[in-house]
Amino acid sequence: MKMSYTAEERGNPNTLSYRVFFKNSEGVYISPFHDIPMYADEAQNIFNMVVEVPRWTNAKMEIATKDALNPIKQDVKKGKLRYVANVFPHKGYIWNYGAIPQTWEDPGHKDTDTGCCGDNDPIDVCEIGNKVCSIGEVIKVKVLGTLALIDEGETDWKVIAINVEDPEANAFNSIDDVRRLKPGYLEATVDWFRRYKVPDGKPENQFAFNGEFKDKDFAISIVKSTNDNWKALVSKKSGGELNCTNTCVSYSPFLCTKEAAQAVVDATPPCGNADPVPSDVDKMYYYEKK
Repeated sequence: MKMSYTAEERGNPNTLSYRVFFKNSEGVYISPFHDIPMYADEAQNIFNMVVEVPRWTNAKMEIATKDALNPIKQDVKKGKLRYVANVFPHKGYIWNYGAIPQTWEDPGHKDTDTGCCGDNDPIDVCEIGNKVCSIGEVIKVKVLGTLALIDEGETDWKVIAINVEDPEANAFNSIDDVRRLKPGYLEATVDWFRRYKVPDGKPENQFAFNGEFKDKDFAISIVKSTNDNWKALVSKKSGGELNCTNTCVSYSPFLCTKEAAQAVVDATPPCGNADPVPSDVDKMYYYEKK
């Protein structure tokens, strides 16, 4: 059965109240973390991806893993909405950025490849297709490889993927295809992740495997392992600090009724006018590459 999803905005865009909730094709509110299947087509290794940040934008939007129904909201640091800085020559995020649902990088599990524990989030995806997606869009992607970022001591896998509906998708079947057909993109991706926190006064990020991309099979095995972690999370009686409320995972003790899910959304303000984005979000930062 082909499922389709719709995103519903609540609160005021560019403010602390803004949320994007999700509904399935039956009109039931769902969690994008728990209720959207990891696979869009398991036989073909096609995965669902929830788009959190459209390409070229700066607002650090993310699935709210600690909130009921896990809507997308903007990350907050010290009471202020968080925007990623533009480190020349990059403007905002340089791919459509998001997550694969029903995955979890377990902070209690030390990764045998990186020697670091997980970052407590669903696994991240950089989607390299032509279309600029929108917040809350659910797309089907083909996994091509992965980069192992070590972000402040935590393992943070970055899966490289392409939208299967991209007109060029058939030409992309490996990480080498990205290197050949989009020259410079993988190098720019490493550069982006290495330096994106430097304007905030933090050191450059490190990578496992010398910053080299691992291939498609390796990447798919990592995604599957994070799905195993998620299954354990959503099956436990206690999800810890993460909110595992869901409406579709039949074996989960956190399963809730559609009425309870509706009540979660109804408790938030309806969508209103957007606040202006602060002008300093457009500032460009320049650094010598080391």
